[in-house]
Amino acid sequence: QVQLVESGGGLVQAGGSLRLSCAASGRTFSDYFMGWFRQAPGKEREFVAGINRSGGTTYYVDSVKGRFTIYRDNAKDTVYLQMNSLKPEDTAVYYCAASRYTMREPDFAYWGQGTQVTVSS
Repeated sequence: QVQLVESGGGLVQAGGSLRLSCAASGRTFSDYFMGWFRQAPGKEREFVAGINRSGGTTYYVDSVKGRFTIYRDNAKDTVYLQMNSLKPEDTAVYYCAASRYTMREPDFAYWGQGTQVTVSS
């Protein structure tokens, strides 16, 4: 089992920045692909960003490219999501997730409890 705990959410004005953190425990962190997902009220959950085991390859949904950066510190068992130039449409609950074998969403077996991000206009 992998336990994931997110932190860093909050209320920010449009154009502002937040950094989300996700601390992992339970298994060898560097064995897992990590991803950030979000779910806005009334909408389906969507993939936001992902990173491979070493941190050398990253993936982003088009709507956040150039604004968000995912990175990981395997020595600290933590993955981060730096969010800049935030927009009201980024408002959602953000979830951290871990996948043992691939970056495909169905393969993300472990999930955190989520952290709320609210961007005011």
